[in-house]
Amino acid sequence: MELQFLGATREVTGSKHLITTKRGLNILLDCGMYQGKGLETDEMNRDLGFDPAKIDYLILSHAHIDHSGLIPFIYKLGFRGTVLCTPATRDLCAIMLADAGRIQEADVHTFNKKRKAQGEEPVEPIYTEQDAQECMRCFISVPYHKPFNIEGEVIVEFFDAGHILGSSCVYLEIRDGRRTIKLGFTGDIGRYDKRILKDPEPFPQVDYLIMESTYGDRLHTSLQNAEQELLMAVLDTCTKKKGKLIIPSFAIGRAQEIIYALDRLEHSKMLPDIDVFVDSPLSVSATNIMRLHDECFGPEILEYMSHDADPFGFDRLQYIQSIEASKALNMRHKPCVIISASGMMEAGRVKHHIANHIENPATTILCVGYCEPKTLGAKIMRGDKEVSIFGHLHTVRAELRRIESLSGHGDYNEMMRYVDCQNKKRVKTLFLVHGEEETQYRFRDTLTAAGWKHIEIPEFRQKVEL
Repeated sequence: MELQFLGATREVTGSKHLITTKRGLNILLDCGMYQGKGLETDEMNRDLGFDPAKIDYLILSHAHIDHSGLIPFIYKLGFRGTVLCTPATRDLCAIMLADAGRIQEADVHTFNKKRKAQGEEPVEPIYTEQDAQECMRCFISVPYHKPFNIEGEVIVEFFDAGHILGSSCVYLEIRDGRRTIKLGFTGDIGRYDKRILKDPEPFPQVDYLIMESTYGDRLHTSLQNAEQELLMAVLDTCTKKKGKLIIPSFAIGRAQEIIYALDRLEHSKMLPDIDVFVDSPLSVSATNIMRLHDECFGPEILEYMSHDADPFGFDRLQYIQSIEASKALNMRHKPCVIISASGMMEAGRVKHHIANHIENPATTILCVGYCEPKTLGAKIMRGDKEVSIFGHLHTVRAELRRIESLSGHGDYNEMMRYVDCQNKKRVKTLFLVHGEEETQYRFRDTLTAAGWKHIEIPEFRQKVEL
């Protein structure tokens, strides 16, 4: 059996790993989009390294675009296999992939205006909203803990990874001649003791493990402090400075964590009398989907819901859909909180809010998650004095804050805790993916010190015989 690493190798985005069995069955683990590298990203996304028409099954760990975002593209190129994922992941993909298609169509439309002015031929988006809608016919939902048999050759089972709604660790039993290979793919590993989702759960013993390593060199502060840090950001910005608190947030997971934290603060009468806006149609849709999947909820939020039926809604909270209402927020002079996508500040409505407010010292930009090093978010948060937004230079005068404990990725202690369910001596090779190269080397040292053997950091398109 052959395993090939086609993405998220020594970097964080573009998750794709191809399994080819002895009988010739092609199984793709994730089909993620590269993000955050400007024009280079488009070329990387179009250069797949495999023939989509030859993929028989695509097993999807979760709905984030860096894991799912190229499914419409391979469908456009001839993929007609089956996509297996959890029910919540399927529901989220239905809105997220369509949204990604709309964004690409809009971006290419703007780009083509410039090309036309320069006398150049127009380009096509990597895929459209229609491509995204059509690819959903390939999806099959498989609940957690329900083994799914693939052509009598492979058994796949999903275990809750606690990262976002529906996220999973993929466990595979693959017949390879007379032997059976047990392979685990962690997807993205979540945090423990979260407010909304269940903890990451153990998975069966494997022979080979593909493991993410995003935060393999850092420790998060306690989640218990996040709510207080959020409240202080609101008070300092909206009450003391009379300014706007802008929270760039991933539409899935992080946005709901913030909304729930603000709901708790409002419920306990600690939140000041200010308006809170969720300015992201995708976040609005994702929040509605989250309401439908309480099977993924942990005990804390379920207990909270016994006396507050809607943990994602309170009187001063408004969900914004229209472009006109979004633009009106930039003209608003009253203090407020604006939660808007995207989390890396690379696209979406939040980029407009930042462009309009980054030079105002009364504004606070609160980062609550990971920003790929080349993104606008990373440039702002590392302290660049000037940043380019929509082709215009802006001086950074806004206050910058960060709450890393709200990250959906576990830190290295939590990732180590997660794989403690494995007997280290029985794991033949542990492959580290989905992390910056220097981070992976440091995490490998940590794992080695804890007794793990045979740890590899695959190179791009490396093939391994298992």
